[in-house]
Amino acid sequence: FSIHALFLATVALSPVTATAPSEKDAPGEDIYPPLWDLAPENLLDFPIKDNKIVINAWNYLERLGVYKNLLSSSAKYFTAFGSQNLGNILWGLPLQHGWQFHTGRLADPSSVTSCGYEDGDHLCISVRSWWSCMNYYLAVIPFLGAVEAGLFGQLQYEIEILPPEERRADFCYSVADCRSRIPKLMDEWKAYFEVNNNPATFSSFKLDDALRLMWKAHVTSIAYALPKFQDSLKYLSDPEANFGEDWANGVDFIAATHFPTDLQNTNNFQVFLPQRMLVEGDVLPSISDFSPEQNNVLVSLRALHKANKLTG
Repeated sequence: FSIHALFLATVALSPVTATAPSEKDAPGEDIYPPLWDLAPENLLDFPIKDNKIVINAWNYLERLGVYKNLLSSSAKYFTAFGSQNLGNILWGLPLQHGWQFHTGRLADPSSVTSCGYEDGDHLCISVRSWWSCMNYYLAVIPFLGAVEAGLFGQLQYEIEILPPEERRADFCYSVADCRSRIPKLMDEWKAYFEVNNNPATFSSFKLDDALRLMWKAHVTSIAYALPKFQDSLKYLSDPEANFGEDWANGVDFIAATHFPTDLQNTNNFQVFLPQRMLVEGDVLPSISDFSPEQNNVLVSLRALHKANKLTG
């Protein structure tokens, strides 16, 4: 892996310098994930059945609500990094999910169902979507890790995640279920939230320590999910499948820089990502309806992935 490739990737993937948002940076609605205001903002806003809070993680608003609860419950740890919770490093997760929704990546790529399409069930998240399955491990698992770590305090109800219609064995659905099936991954996310939630460490809270733990858990989630959903890539065009794998690989390198995934930095970065799914005939670096920067990011991610394969 060459220093030149790493330099290219760093330039492409770090278009902004991390800065704490100032008090006067009043955020506009468009910097939040799509439909953010409609997502459940309290755990008790989700349906309660048989003494359990029941969450349908295959509905965009409900999965977004999982993120919204994570953001609001962890806000107190990020007050020094900007007003209105803008400095919270968990923003990267719902913003990425919002980008996936906005660009059609959560819809059924096999087109067998109307799941996720504007003229069908627009808020549906398809279990056939490679992106949505990968994202489950960056949404539900962090959330259940936070529940286990006590981020939400002593809950009067258990949490239950509804299974999808297919591939039920590829996911877990409660703290106990996930703890028994993916203990290492649960440990990683629990460790992140425990550091934040520990009164002994809270007074000496360091952003870089939080970023290190968050990115460690993030990378572990992707490493676990990537082989599991390899077969879902078959539903995508070759350019989109390549981009998905390039993106998953590229996260390792972004993580190594401890990129600060607050609201502002994540938004600044995401404008360089493709704003639609790639289709057959999209050839890098000259996809005509992509900006030069978007083409360059895709080229850099491709080069990174190839270099990583060569060096193992």
